Amino acid sequence: MTSRDDPGKHRQHEVFSASRAAHLDTRFRRILYRPDRLAEDYVKQGDRVLDFGCGPGFFTREFAKRVGDTGRVYAVDLQDEMLRIVEGKMESEGLLPRVTTHQCRPDSIGLPPEPNDTFDVAFAIFVVHEVPDPEKLFQEIAALLKPGGTFFFSEPPIIVPGREFEDKVRLAGEAGFRPVDRSWFFVNRAATLKRE
Repeated sequence: MTSRDDPGKHRQHEVFSASRAAHLDTRFRRILYRPDRLAEDYVKQGDRVLDFGCGPGFFTREFAKRVGDTGRVYAVDLQDEMLRIVEGKMESEGLLPRVTTHQCRPDSIGLPPEPNDTFDVAFAIFVVHEVPDPEKLFQEIAALLKPGGTFFFSEPPIIVPGREFEDKVRLAGEAGFRPVDRSWFFVNRAATLKRE
């Protein structure tokens, strides 16, 4: 996937290759990003969690620990190789029964918005900039979340400048989300939104 040159359109960045997955789950990144703290802040026991763009499961692991045996984490990624890595990690830690992996398409999450498949919280961490149509992504996430459900997304500022991030927050608002907090998620811009 390549970036678009038209400044009036969303700029799509390249997808982070599964061949470099080891760079995304290191001890240094765990200290820097504290996935355990993010899970603690947003995920409760029994929650149904959507981890869109899960990569090698860096955050999935902590979400799965938090939901307990009565909850469920859907780890969604475009690359089958990433999902195999997630499954291997979750199995080795005894967390696989709490996790469902799902390979999305480049243009759709592909999960049905059925009443018993609604989510309490959704995450899209360091991934929206890789999506061809963020407006459609936000609409799909809104359809999958329960009313009042939480959506947390974060983008790296080196790759996604402030204006581009604000455009995404605006698109999320048009998709039915109400921004409730803007913050820096360590060195990344982050927004917490609620589904109307």
